[in-house]
Amino acid sequence: MESLPDAIVQYILCHMANARDVATCTCVSKRWKDSMPYLKSLYFPRNSFDNLTGADNSDNVVFKMISSIVKLEQLVVYCPFSSAGLASWLSYAGSSLRHLELRMDNIAEHPIGFEDSSKPSKLDCIAYARNLESLKLWGVLMTHPPKWDFFQSLQNLEIVGARLEDPALSNALQACPNLTHLLLLGCEGVRSVSIELPHLEQCKLDFYGWGNCSLSVISPKLELLEVQGCSWIRVRETQYLRNLSIANNAGRVYMVDFGKLASLEFLSIRGVQWCWDAISKMLQWASEVKHLYMKVEFTGDFEALLPFPEIDFVDFFNSHPKLQKFDIHGAMFAALCQKNSLKNVDSSFAIPCLEEVLVTVRSPLNAEQKMSTLESLLKYGKNLKSMVIKILQMKSNHSSVDDFFEDICRFRYMNRKIVRIE
Repeated sequence: MESLPDAIVQYILCHMANARDVATCTCVSKRWKDSMPYLKSLYFPRNSFDNLTGADNSDNVVFKMISSIVKLEQLVVYCPFSSAGLASWLSYAGSSLRHLELRMDNIAEHPIGFEDSSKPSKLDCIAYARNLESLKLWGVLMTHPPKWDFFQSLQNLEIVGARLEDPALSNALQACPNLTHLLLLGCEGVRSVSIELPHLEQCKLDFYGWGNCSLSVISPKLELLEVQGCSWIRVRETQYLRNLSIANNAGRVYMVDFGKLASLEFLSIRGVQWCWDAISKMLQWASEVKHLYMKVEFTGDFEALLPFPEIDFVDFFNSHPKLQKFDIHGAMFAALCQKNSLKNVDSSFAIPCLEEVLVTVRSPLNAEQKMSTLESLLKYGKNLKSMVIKILQMKSNHSSVDDFFEDICRFRYMNRKIVRIE
């Protein structure tokens, strides 16, 4: 590298980011040290200062490195730091920063009700980086509205592992009016979430707790929405929504309110219990869907866990003519297998676009009807290329289990080019 021009050396070295590598390079030669101010990124791993000795603390070491760089654009800090340290870093480099990622680790440090309001919090300090385009935070305590003005350039906000209060989250989102990507993962404490972001395109929400959160979204450009942990969901502007996933592993889904899902290509609904009205509405709105994933075990409006009502096989596929891939589990498969579902099928009936089917079987009950449904999927799916039958935790002392499994194996053998068993 000694024969290379200074500009080339600077270009090569500016692609380093790990703080330890940067510190090592400054010791190689004066020429390399003089190239360090042109770095664009700095990354401090979790264990960066585990063996730190001397008078300097980690906050001061990070500041010295940041202050030696002319125009820092990306800063990633996973090692422990204080709010005073963060304030000093961002007050120096905040105007040039475009991407900021911080492991906050302040949930355990400040339990709810014990925050020191006399000092700026770590969240408050982020306001110094007013030109951010991407902000990622880990281990966040947000029980009071952060003292942010507006992040006009911020397009991507990700918060992973957080304890939130409704007003604080609402205030934080209002400070980011131009978001296009929002991710809230493993967040607890929220009860009601309202999102009004006119430019939002992708939204992933995972709320931890009792599964009884309510959600309202007003984002006319929304293309992807993933929600976990909500019982009441309202998203009225859905003309561009292509991917939709709704799950509730801890509670029930009582109400869904969507506009027409004319652009929807992928729909996933999962959970232990959904009200049947919510399921039937989702299936009705998603008539243009191409990939449907259903894993809901029970229906019922209250405490009682009820099976699905009968679903007519022909009506279902006629109502979803573009369906190409169908993942069907548990109760939905049983509902399609009711006795009356396949009586008097019109000879012209066909499932025109279906190419892949994945069926999860958990019970030998109504084995004859289930075999009839599998055969009908194969018979009427004119373009079917793959059928996977998953046998999952089927337990029974009755001989019907063995008989049913033999029927499935025979079915697989007769159609081995398409059917396989897992």
